Amino acid sequence: MKIRHEGCRALWVVFTALTAAATLLAQAPTGPLPPRPGAPVQQPPKNENKVQVTLVTTPVTVRDSRGAMVHDLEAKNFQVTDNGIPQKISHFDLGGDPISLVILVQTSSRIEPLMPQIRKTGILFTHTVMGPTGEAAVVGFNDSVDKLLDFTSNADKIEDSIASLSVGTSGSRLYDAMAAGVEMLLDRPQATREKPGRRRVLLILSEAVDDGSQKTLGEVLRQAQLANVAIYGVGLSTTRAQLQASQKPPRGTGLPVGTVPPPPGVPNTPTLQDNRLGVAGGGGPIDLMAAAVWIVQHIQSQVRGNSLDLAATATGGASLSTFKDRSIEKAIDEIGGELHSQYTLSYTPTHASATGYHEIKVSVIRKDAKNLKIRARPGYYLTPPEG
Repeated sequence: MKIRHEGCRALWVVFTALTAAATLLAQAPTGPLPPRPGAPVQQPPKNENKVQVTLVTTPVTVRDSRGAMVHDLEAKNFQVTDNGIPQKISHFDLGGDPISLVILVQTSSRIEPLMPQIRKTGILFTHTVMGPTGEAAVVGFNDSVDKLLDFTSNADKIEDSIASLSVGTSGSRLYDAMAAGVEMLLDRPQATREKPGRRRVLLILSEAVDDGSQKTLGEVLRQAQLANVAIYGVGLSTTRAQLQASQKPPRGTGLPVGTVPPPPGVPNTPTLQDNRLGVAGGGGPIDLMAAAVWIVQHIQSQVRGNSLDLAATATGGASLSTFKDRSIEKAIDEIGGELHSQYTLSYTPTHASATGYHEIKVSVIRKDAKNLKIRARPGYYLTPPEG
């Protein structure tokens, strides 16, 4: 009887506990629980699509009145503004940060006579452009975009990849190749105040003409700016290719030596040639800086010429033509010299979530500043979050 009595008692305890739990569940509020006194209120999750720029990096090239690079400036000599607001420089370097380089090479049959010369340039990339701490990847493009070599610091592999470039079809998907190069550079670490990083550089050997890309130049440049990628161009000349192949230029074209024939199916006009040669209305040089800002703001618009010039201007790089007395080798050598003699400035914008175009201005604070020529990227564009 005693055992039966204790068993009934245990059952009664369990029944009472279950009844109390059911009562509490029935009384529980349907919304979030109120905070305990003194406990912080739980905030709703942040919008994952909010635009936020954590780091802006711009290469800055400073030359004196004779065109020589200036190497004796310090961080205190620079002033950077973002939409007119002064910024605090968090990282400063003079040509020392290691380079992550994507080499884009046009492999179209249009420039086939130049291929023997291009295949000899591998050693320039590994020694002059990359430097001892750099790395490079190689991408070829014609009607397709082909990753030929992933990032490596092995000079032999890079030089072999350039030396074994093969000629493809007649197309030239320049903008799609640029987009692929920017995407590859996104994974390379950038410098911060706490740790060193790598400079992201896209170097293009190509005609300044796109044929068949799905991307627009504005799309590519907007992404390159946000990714802190500096674009350099070595403009290849189809006319030079024809001359090197011992072929006379077609009669009746009216093209002066050094101009690039229009893409297949596009009639040659004075306006087309003016655009390509950097002439607005035939009356003078166009404002590349204004044009670069405009194409980033109007990403769906198309451009007929100046692709490499606009890309370089929009990202703080440089574009060198090989139409006249500058060889491909000399152009690459000049780019390498600049990369290892320029300043790199980084900052975190104080108004990082403001959408729209952000104008970057870099100035030098020094007695002889008026005699210095400064080149930096003009800005970047932030789109509003979706939804």
